[in-house]
Amino acid sequence: MVFLTAPLGLVGAVPVLLLFQQPFGFNAILGLIGLAGILMRNTLILIGQIHTNQQEGLDDYHAVVEATVQRARPVILTALAAVLAFIPLTTSVFWGSMAYTLIGGTAGGTVLILVFLPALYAIWFRVRSSEAQPSEVNVEVNTRREAMA
Repeated sequence: MVFLTAPLGLVGAVPVLLLFQQPFGFNAILGLIGLAGILMRNTLILIGQIHTNQQEGLDDYHAVVEATVQRARPVILTALAAVLAFIPLTTSVFWGSMAYTLIGGTAGGTVLILVFLPALYAIWFRVRSSEAQPSEVNVEVNTRREAMA
């Protein structure tokens, strides 16, 4: 499942390369390899949180939803830091295409992972919505959060 999220970076990388008229050469391919690592790391973080939530007693459906909510901010901030770090490289003639690949792919891939991974996980492991009412779910989640604090 982790390897299935690696190509999601192409959704952001290719339009950025086209928009800024950058060549898809060797450096851009190196950027795609690094991008795959970034996106797969984010996937592992989310899957790890899902498993942690399941061990804490949440049912599968709520474990997936809560993991996505809990890890969205750290994943987005890490991606934003990476995007901002690559901006100075965009002026380089040699490293420019790699920087644009990483910027576009990290931004687009991160958003897609936060949407695609929970859906993929639910399909892969046949996670179904529970029959609990929304008020019961909120009480369960709030009780668990208060216990952790």
